[in-house]
Amino acid sequence: MTSEGKIPQSNEDFESRVRRLRGDDGRSKSSEDDSGAAATRSGMAVAMRVGTEMVAALGVGVGVGLLLDRWLETQPWLLILFALLGGAAGILNVFRLVNSYGYSAGYQRQSPTDQANDNDTD
Repeated sequence: MTSEGKIPQSNEDFESRVRRLRGDDGRSKSSEDDSGAAATRSGMAVAMRVGTEMVAALGVGVGVGLLLDRWLETQPWLLILFALLGGAAGILNVFRLVNSYGYSAGYQRQSPTDQANDNDTD
């Protein structure tokens, strides 16, 4: 059976089926729920990225250290060295990540009005 004889369905029907499958039945959610959920998702995303950065940097450092130790027969010195370097690289990556979001350790992000007031007093 070929699809030549079938009548194509309208775009509206397709969009309604997509919304239904996604679970979005057209009801509007309150903006408070959306902003709270978005903030939670954003915080979780940053936390997951921080963990990933640390694990990846340590994994690469340990892997390189192990490979070089086996090749140069210097066990365990290069493993220790590259594990420390990997940890330092992970901390540096987390520092860069946190700075890109406008945060610094122990402080909250400044609002644009606070930044303007700080610039006026200089």
